[in-house]
Amino acid sequence: MFNSFINRVKEAFKASEITDDFYDELEEAFVLSDVSVKTTNKIIDRLRAEIEVYGIKSTERAYGFLKGLLVDILSYKPEQQNSAASINCKNPYVILVVGVNGVGKTTTIAKIGNLLKKEEKSVILVAGDTFRAAAVEQLQTWGNRIDVSVIAHQMGADPAAVVFDGIKSAQAKNTDFLIVDTAGRLHNKHNLMEELKKINRVIQREIGREANEILLVLDATTGQNALSQAYEFKEAIGVTGLVITKLDGTAKGGNIVSIAAEIPVELKYIGTGEGVDDLSYFNASSFAETLLPNNL
Repeated sequence: MFNSFINRVKEAFKASEITDDFYDELEEAFVLSDVSVKTTNKIIDRLRAEIEVYGIKSTERAYGFLKGLLVDILSYKPEQQNSAASINCKNPYVILVVGVNGVGKTTTIAKIGNLLKKEEKSVILVAGDTFRAAAVEQLQTWGNRIDVSVIAHQMGADPAAVVFDGIKSAQAKNTDFLIVDTAGRLHNKHNLMEELKKINRVIQREIGREANEILLVLDATTGQNALSQAYEFKEAIGVTGLVITKLDGTAKGGNIVSIAAEIPVELKYIGTGEGVDDLSYFNASSFAETLLPNNL
């Protein structure tokens, strides 16, 4: 995984001493690995400052400092964060899942449901993307596979009505989590925002609060486009958490660093394959170790 990123960065650290050429090569390695120019400059500036403060002479020691910087960047958590696994609130805990078509949104919903089931939480899925029959059918198929109920209406139905039925079902069964699929349209489509507002009004009316979380699913293989989507959705609908999919060896990895550095939203889950178990909670230290293994 991330061989492109690893190899480019390691090449820069082959330098025998820390010079301007070293920083130039490291900068090029980051940019070519899909780290944005803004984030690259931020990382290089911080690394320069720490190297100067601590009088670091060897690239090996600088490598350790760089890894520490990445852990710091990737570890963002809001001051008041929601913990889907442990929060105590009036049932159900509602998660809205958003993202453009093709990022693996519906599959990710099933994987989150499966992960929560393993933690002995009860889950109901809601097929809120009523604009695509395939999305409803796919979620129903996944629901059968992981043995979780799926609330669905016919294609073209009002998504808020489907969510209403989901809430009523969850309340009747005292279900812990309600995970809602939503239409995969871009933020600049006015209807998407209006649909989400309407859904949140229904949730507010029925359980006394808006959705606990709005998770944005991003495809790691789309490079800087994933960063653009994160910016746009965060501004448009107040995303509270991110899920990065398709981290199965084809992604360069740098765009994830950029997203963490530039978007004040917690990275919550990562998907590494097509299987139902190929989703895990994001761990900054482990991810930094994957990007920059111990051995130079």
